[in-house]
Amino acid sequence: MTNEFHDVFTVGIGGAAGDGVREAGQSLGTLLSDLGFEVYISFTYPSLIRGGHNFSRISFSKEKVWCDHGKLDVLIALDEQTIILHKDELNPDAVVLADSFEADDISRLGANAVVVPMSSSSKVLEAPPITRNSVALGATCYLLDLHFPQMQDVLRQVFRERRLEVNIRLADIGFEHMQKLNFRHSRNLTPGQHTKDLVDGNMAFGKGLEAAGLNFYIAYPMTPATGILHYLALKQKDSGVRVIQPESELTVINMALGVAYAGKRVAIGSATGGFALMQEALSFSGIAEIPLVVAISQRQGPATGVPTYSSQSDLRMVIHSGHGEFPRIVIAPGDADESFTAGVDALNLAWRYQMPVLVLLDKLLSEHSVTMQIPTGVPIDRGLMAENVSEQYGRFAITGDGISPMAFPGTSNAVVKTTSYEHDENGITAEEALPVKAMIDKRFVKTETLLKELDRRETIKVYGDKESKNVIVFWGSTKGAMLEAAKYFTKPVKLVQILWVEPFDSKRVTEELKGAERIINVECNHDGQMASLLREKTGIVVTQSILKYDSRPLEPMELAAQINSIING
Repeated sequence: MTNEFHDVFTVGIGGAAGDGVREAGQSLGTLLSDLGFEVYISFTYPSLIRGGHNFSRISFSKEKVWCDHGKLDVLIALDEQTIILHKDELNPDAVVLADSFEADDISRLGANAVVVPMSSSSKVLEAPPITRNSVALGATCYLLDLHFPQMQDVLRQVFRERRLEVNIRLADIGFEHMQKLNFRHSRNLTPGQHTKDLVDGNMAFGKGLEAAGLNFYIAYPMTPATGILHYLALKQKDSGVRVIQPESELTVINMALGVAYAGKRVAIGSATGGFALMQEALSFSGIAEIPLVVAISQRQGPATGVPTYSSQSDLRMVIHSGHGEFPRIVIAPGDADESFTAGVDALNLAWRYQMPVLVLLDKLLSEHSVTMQIPTGVPIDRGLMAENVSEQYGRFAITGDGISPMAFPGTSNAVVKTTSYEHDENGITAEEALPVKAMIDKRFVKTETLLKELDRRETIKVYGDKESKNVIVFWGSTKGAMLEAAKYFTKPVKLVQILWVEPFDSKRVTEELKGAERIINVECNHDGQMASLLREKTGIVVTQSILKYDSRPLEPMELAAQINSIING
């Protein structure tokens, strides 16, 4: 099974940390996006400050690409290790572009292996070794018949403040080298007519927060959530969002509670390891009904685990986070478009329902880039504000829908009390049975109100043949590999993506799984956490599960083969 039937083309770029592998991948992806291709870029790297193998994989097509492909059509080797590690991933007609010192090794790969003078050209121009990837980009432009002047424009954007001319010249050298050889790839590439942005899930989520009126973003760096912090920090002068990096995750969430108590829209973010430190303050948000958005990006655990690789092992932990019982919303987007929507919805929902909203990302979603159209004209929900406030204002007034009118410190006539203790309607500490039960009931009435709204929200998505008796259930970043794999299924299949995991839309999920003869659950953890959640909430038991928990992503062609084996069995 190959990817040629759907015209997906994949370029891999490999080298050591410090070789500019990620930057080269982004530059090539930007060019392809500018030319009208749909693009998906992945980047893998070890948890090392220096050294180790870095690899960027760029898959593109005129049609939507949901995930990168394991088989390579072009391999750009900036060092010898890249060829050793990735030679078995080459398609039969793949081309290898390798630095000049690889001549003896790449000759074994056949006629499609080409020596490109990367390091030697950088030395001649007395440029740093990292600049040799510009030679590779120029060579790739000729090899794939891409518009070279547009690549030069991309390099001008990347290097506008440093080493611009030398990188342009090195790209020229790479292009001219392949031109002299008159060496083109055997496949013809046809772009689409797309005009989209190339963003990763972290950036898309940050853009969604901005669009929904974010005032503050507070975070301590932790892979793979750090990209949200970096993006919003770079944009804060233009966006007006104030970005703060305190000394720890504990400070992050407690500072955020203070910001929201003062009436400003705030979001925070971390990996699940950092989120684990925030549990007591998360419960504070729950009992004090303080609007709070938390982005949580999963990586392979437990403990430090494999910190630069991905996992879906924290679904249960996030749903049940914090101590005690209090309502919260947990949304698990599956791609960059949904990450943007989750940023918008999370901020609006936190303020409408005055509760924590948790957005469950993961490394694949956070750090991999894809072409998408950024929505405009996003509505902003400011929540229920108190009017004509009197001195008897009760921040936790019991209402029919559980939502109390909000006032903030500085509001005329209002004394706004908040506390981590159980309390009465006015915020006064209470330990008697009746007010304790009344406040718990009051907070959970908001969940009942929210459940009535689920029909108007996209809590699940359905793809494929909606009448098929073969149904696949998935969530989060498995969406990319699943929808890419679906292009190669040999029988009709119905695909059900679960987006809202708390509250769980039991009614709609049950309707979509009704009558299924085979239910296949696909996720990246050991215990099949979505399968167990599905059984808990609906009583439905999956027929089979495909579970991957080695910290590596699902590969679409392998996944298609596994599913075809099941549905044809």
